[in-house]
Amino acid sequence: MGAHARWTQLLEILGNQGHLDVTEAAELLGCSSATVRRDMDELARQSLLTRTRGGAVVSSVAYDLPLRYKTARKADEKQRIAKAVAELVPSGSVVGINGGTTTSEVARELAVRTDPGGTSGGVALTVVTNAINIANELAIRPHVKIVVTGGVARPSSYELVGPLVTSVLQSLALDYTILGVDAVHPHFGAATHDESEASANRSLAERAGTVIVVADSSKLSRRAFAQVCALNAVSILVTDKDASEALVEEITAQGIEVICV
Repeated sequence: MGAHARWTQLLEILGNQGHLDVTEAAELLGCSSATVRRDMDELARQSLLTRTRGGAVVSSVAYDLPLRYKTARKADEKQRIAKAVAELVPSGSVVGINGGTTTSEVARELAVRTDPGGTSGGVALTVVTNAINIANELAIRPHVKIVVTGGVARPSSYELVGPLVTSVLQSLALDYTILGVDAVHPHFGAATHDESEASANRSLAERAGTVIVVADSSKLSRRAFAQVCALNAVSILVTDKDASEALVEEITAQGIEVICV
């Protein structure tokens, strides 16, 4: 196991348990205690955990990990979700995309579709995003027109947030908005950990004709701090095949199309 994957697992375990000693971590990760100590020291240096005598405890950011540490989670599921979502978006659409690992995969799939420029070789897709990493990746695609909202960048998610996001979006009309969220609950709706991200994402959703939420099954039936939108504002939920049948039926009963891939 590489260092990146090991750090991701270590932070996930720590986030679930709240505290972890070196010996237990070594057993769970299948590595030596010396390796765990070095990992904990490095993650403490990055302010992602707090070292204790013989182990570590969560820091204030452990529940909202930086995007670079989330990429290994359910990677296969996210790629399948991304492919399915890309097939839902017709060429020529105006698409809003927020930040996140799954939405970043969607953006990549949209960028490499087989009909990128149509017969005219012109713009095949307009993407409006508040995610600077997505804008950076798509800016080199001549067939994709990129519109980036203003705002203040959050280093953990690469998303722009704040009133500038809303001021830009209020004058735009989107055909689709593709939202990555931290939680989808049948009663609380789609939500995220940070209220400023929730506000920016809500603005993206409100400007769209069709709202597509992308969330792997680990995020379903969960609640997060700040609601992005009620479930009845969502048109389509795309998730993976591990989603509970009962939950899918409950969401479908509210008029939302659920696609499990």
